[in-house]
Amino acid sequence: MSEQPDRYHPLAERFGVALRRDEPLARYTVARLGGPADVLVVANNTTDLTDAVTLAAKHGIPWLVLGGGANVLVSDAGYRGLVIINHAKAVRFEEGGRVIAESGANLSTLARRCMNQGLAGLEWAVNVPGTVGGAVINNAGAHGGDMAASVRWVELFSVEDCPHVELWSVAQMRYGYRSSALKGERGRYVVLATTLLLEPGHDPDALNARADEFVAHRKRTQPPGASLGSIFKNPPGDYAGRLIEAAGLKGTTYGGVMISPVHANFIVNTGEGTAAQYRHLIELARAAVYEKFGVLLELEIELIGEWEAAPDANSLVSR
Repeated sequence: MSEQPDRYHPLAERFGVALRRDEPLARYTVARLGGPADVLVVANNTTDLTDAVTLAAKHGIPWLVLGGGANVLVSDAGYRGLVIINHAKAVRFEEGGRVIAESGANLSTLARRCMNQGLAGLEWAVNVPGTVGGAVINNAGAHGGDMAASVRWVELFSVEDCPHVELWSVAQMRYGYRSSALKGERGRYVVLATTLLLEPGHDPDALNARADEFVAHRKRTQPPGASLGSIFKNPPGDYAGRLIEAAGLKGTTYGGVMISPVHANFIVNTGEGTAAQYRHLIELARAAVYEKFGVLLELEIELIGEWEAAPDANSLVSR
């Protein structure tokens, strides 16, 4: 019997030994969770990024791009297809407060670089994990600021029909609370870069001092360790963490994961956790809050890979 053809051969031809097979994804996510990807490649520039996406789309290979791995929960089963780790991180400073940053640039590092040049507007981002691309898609925010306030243009790579580059205005992004027109559109678009408009002429020391206050606040109010950050969006007029705590779940453990005793909207991998255990606590919190308050919490994070259906709420909440 002849061997099955290798569906990843076109990618291997392009990337050679840089294409890693059966690569564990836990090392690429901040919660340190997730099974293997069939194949994985690190894109060190936007050419690598667009070539990988184009080849995968052409040959019918499922693909996804990961940045800092801060807002995704990858299943224990991993991902059947190509995972592209985005390290395209060039940044260009222009006159008038314009900053052009590639999507793989680290957001908090970019914020510090901007502050050191006297550019105001990204101080809130100094302690937000992840990359510029993820922040653009999710409209990341903290301390009263968000990406929507600074983004002016987003350069996208579209893989539909004939792959091509598009330039979207901030209006086309349709930004909302932790959402945009791109959220949920994996497989159609890849963010290549964004143009930000910041306010020049500020004292770098004053900007850094303000950012340091945000860092100190985070250390006081959010847990350290392997966590994906906020699990749920805050419902209108309330806070997800308050609701989960009021439902009596703060500090709850399941296997190797725990609803943080510091902030109940954070789930921490204590070292030996699994993605399935993490998901169990997510659904437990959602079910308990709905039962007690009638509020259905909406995920802020994204589930990646192969998952079983969510467990029945009645099986999770004790009566």
